[in-house]
Amino acid sequence: MIDINLTINTDLAREILAGFIKSEITRVGMSRAVIGLSGGIDSALSLVLAVEALGKDNVLAVRMPYKASSKDSLDHAQLLIDQLGIPSKTIEITDMVEPLFKLNPDMSKLRKGNIMARERMIVIYDQSEVFKGLVIGTSNKTEILLGYSTLYGDSANALNPIGDLYKTQVRQLSRAMNVPAPIIDKPPSADLWEDQTDEGELGFTYSEADKLLYLLVDQRYSPQEAMEAGFDKKFVDAVTARIRRNQFKRMQPPIAKISNRTIGYDFLYLRDWGT
Repeated sequence: MIDINLTINTDLAREILAGFIKSEITRVGMSRAVIGLSGGIDSALSLVLAVEALGKDNVLAVRMPYKASSKDSLDHAQLLIDQLGIPSKTIEITDMVEPLFKLNPDMSKLRKGNIMARERMIVIYDQSEVFKGLVIGTSNKTEILLGYSTLYGDSANALNPIGDLYKTQVRQLSRAMNVPAPIIDKPPSADLWEDQTDEGELGFTYSEADKLLYLLVDQRYSPQEAMEAGFDKKFVDAVTARIRRNQFKRMQPPIAKISNRTIGYDFLYLRDWGT
């Protein structure tokens, strides 16, 4: 297999991503941010970048556990809150989602997980109004490409500083920015049900996926060329199918065109248009 190096310049990445957060928030006349802090590495990295960009008093961390959430997740989130000295809230979602679960006792884990993710979106956007801050995203490039997120749930945000970092690179930058080791070293999990892990659901490791995705996306390899580079055909087919199948999650909903200037087609302006 060919050598694939995903190492990044962490000093430069840190400067660019903190600058991105500060620029995107201040250009719309705001100065604060809100982040749903799960206790996992992705939200931890988004949080430390936001604090570096805006200052510790201007970033609110919100923990949103369900009754079955891992205690480690809460403890690890608190570890980072204490380390950074930032304001935080803990808002349990159990009583918000249980009435919907009870309507269908046979509801699958996937449906329940999607409901919890969307309930957390409701809570975090409500807190963004209270705190007067924009919601910072926490999905990395690997998750976005594989569609490993809930549409209008954990994928909902105003800006995403880590969406162009593969999971491998998230770990690298997290170490450089002193994210606590227990957060970096534990198995990635959305913590939607007991013993749930990302890699268990996906059927492969992030490390394997990152290398293949880098070839397919960044280096524009065809699936056949990726196989010639040493990747198993079944693995390449599975990853390629996920990228294609989940393209709709990476787009705004398409609008049927019947006029000369249709939003998203002809009416195209940057985020800071008019400012």
